[in-house]
Amino acid sequence: MNENPYIQAQTQKKETSERFTLPPLPYKANALSPVISEETMNLHHGKHLKGYITNLNKLIIGTPFENSDLETIVKNSNGAIFNNAAQTLNHIIYFNTFSPHATLYPSGALLIAIEKEWGSFDNFKKAFSTAATSLFGSGWVWLAKDKNGKLLILQENNAGNPITKGYTPLLGIDVWEHAYYLDYQNKRADHIEKIWTIIDWNTVKSRYDK
Repeated sequence: MNENPYIQAQTQKKETSERFTLPPLPYKANALSPVISEETMNLHHGKHLKGYITNLNKLIIGTPFENSDLETIVKNSNGAIFNNAAQTLNHIIYFNTFSPHATLYPSGALLIAIEKEWGSFDNFKKAFSTAATSLFGSGWVWLAKDKNGKLLILQENNAGNPITKGYTPLLGIDVWEHAYYLDYQNKRADHIEKIWTIIDWNTVKSRYDK
């Protein structure tokens, strides 16, 4: 099986004992400021994501997942391996969803699917924002599609990813406090409101069209 098809920058196999490496950001660490500050980006990408990848490389040694791609590990593992693999996948999707030059409105088949499900893009944004602000504790909120292209919004606790339920993740927003606390303190709703201005819908559409 190929590496995860929903991401632009992928973890790569190396000629060393490490199965996965930290993928670079597709923009400078300060490029999304003030929505996401450079300080938050360096912590979130350079510490949190790097930590998940480091842990995953250690945990899979001597297991059936030692040579598996990331998606396979997320679909078939549990416990600590799942937590670190899923958080690796989640964060790679997340960081590659944003752009300092984002296309802020969906188009094509994705827009049609959104309008079919929620009536309008604005209605979808309200529903997604409500899901993101109301999720208790730490986790992720996802826009996902089923095998027929039908869209749905999923609230996932902790490291949850839609692929474990047979869905394709299109857009994932991290509502763990480490994603926003330095910039917004406990005001998660403010963070969610601002994040709409950096979501690149061309990227989300490319995931839907596959």
